[in-house]
Amino acid sequence: MRSFRGADCNTDHYLVIAKVRERSAVGKQAAQRFDRQRFNLRKLNEPEVREQYQIDITKRFAALENLNDDKDVNRTWENIKDNTQTSAKESLGLQELKQNKLWFDEECLDFLDQRKRAKMQWIQDPSQSNVDILNNVRREVSRHFRKKRRHI
Repeated sequence: MRSFRGADCNTDHYLVIAKVRERSAVGKQAAQRFDRQRFNLRKLNEPEVREQYQIDITKRFAALENLNDDKDVNRTWENIKDNTQTSAKESLGLQELKQNKLWFDEECLDFLDQRKRAKMQWIQDPSQSNVDILNNVRREVSRHFRKKRRHI
């Protein structure tokens, strides 16, 4: 374990880092969960899209019934899954990933530097006036960050 006095966590505590060795098994389902395609299910609320999806699925399964005389359950399941996924991809489309908007810019870095200077001044001289200055700067920086996150 080691403490880092120079790390700024916006508290009066110091950062402590500990190294822990641990082994954990990754489950097979957890690894596969990220490979899945997500369909845009919100489009099903639109009546035209819903009807088109129903018609498409009905046609595909009608064709599947005519072709399928197999006793193999796995092959039947693969056909059902492929038909459902193909219909959903054509009718609904894939869901777009949400991009996080960046709000942290140069102005925020200036505020962080100001807070760090106030903290260093308080560490060197822990008088009541330096405590008040540090608290005011912290409050101002937090307020600024909150406004930035809300507006972007």
